[in-house]
Amino acid sequence: MSGPPGGALRGGRLRFDGWIAGLGTASGTRIVLGHWPRSPFGPFSDVMVERPDGERLLLAPTRQTAEFVGGTYAFDTVRVVPVRVRVADGTWRVAAGPLDLCFVTGRRRLLGLLLCAVPGVLAGRPGWCTLTSLPARVLLPGVRTRGSARAGRREWYGARDLRPIHAVSAVFDGDDLGAMAPVVPPVRFGFGSVPRRPALTRVTTTVALEPD
Repeated sequence: MSGPPGGALRGGRLRFDGWIAGLGTASGTRIVLGHWPRSPFGPFSDVMVERPDGERLLLAPTRQTAEFVGGTYAFDTVRVVPVRVRVADGTWRVAAGPLDLCFVTGRRRLLGLLLCAVPGVLAGRPGWCTLTSLPARVLLPGVRTRGSARAGRREWYGARDLRPIHAVSAVFDGDDLGAMAPVVPPVRFGFGSVPRRPALTRVTTTVALEPD
């Protein structure tokens, strides 16, 4: 991109409000869906896929989002394809180029209830993400709420809800990826992974494009 998109916060920071789903499959493929109803690029969704052989693939809906996400995280392959997400009664259906994905979420557990009690304004502040960094590491191994990304960027993740994923159906290039499985090994797109147990997280993400 030639410069920050519209919607940048003070200090060259971009804010994204939405959902991140992380899940594994019996085939060894791990999938991370980002669904962003509110972002500096407008509403969009993207999918990060790590194949059993270690290939990291990004599926993004536009060249602009592909350049931004690909410039923030690490991928071996980036493809611009339509990414469509439909949600109804806890069932999420995703169509993204070679990937057809369906998963079903369950009721919140204790941690999800606690996260829902955090005001959205507070959850989106980098200072809060820094404060919750250690508890997140203890409660959800592999998860990080702050860290450094590519191109000198920095990120903060403020979780606002957490729901378990109970069932998954996924097909990639016509091949069934098998039943739901833990996200093992952890995905390697950025400085942290998603929870080991498949889950859907409501999150406010802040990305600093330049050092303060």
